[in-house]
Amino acid sequence: MEFKQIQELIKAINKSNISELTVEEGEFKITIKQAQSTETSFVAVQAPMQMPQMMHQPAPQQHIAAPQPAAAPQAAPAATEAPADNAITVKSPMIGTFYRSPSPDKPTFVNVGDEIKQGQVLCIIEAMKLFNEIESEVSGRVVKVLADDASPVEYDQPLFLVEPI
Repeated sequence: MEFKQIQELIKAINKSNISELTVEEGEFKITIKQAQSTETSFVAVQAPMQMPQMMHQPAPQQHIAAPQPAAAPQAAPAATEAPADNAITVKSPMIGTFYRSPSPDKPTFVNVGDEIKQGQVLCIIEAMKLFNEIESEVSGRVVKVLADDASPVEYDQPLFLVEPI
């Protein structure tokens, strides 16, 4: 977790009624406590700072609107066939802005009908000005894209349907 992310968490806690927040990502752990006089203190950091591939949010936070890109959003393609009963739903691990491609002038990471492998990047979610690559946890075929490009997404919101192979 980067210093700027920690600062944003502190600001969000100061504006809310939360008295304590603990975030754990692998070996990294931080606890932020808000005293009665609205002072915020750092308590513990156990691991060296490194950028996690996916960030997990332990509790819903206040949504901070991110600026939208100037390019027109692309509509998600419609599925040409009904999703299979055994389809796995890939969900958003965080609140942010969903992007299907690395930049507006680049092709999308995956399309409906594409075969994907475990660990393959499916999309990017921008949160607090950080672009987080969301990787597939299963191998399979993309059946449906459930979110629109450049649209805001919530924690645990379905993004893709994948039929396992």
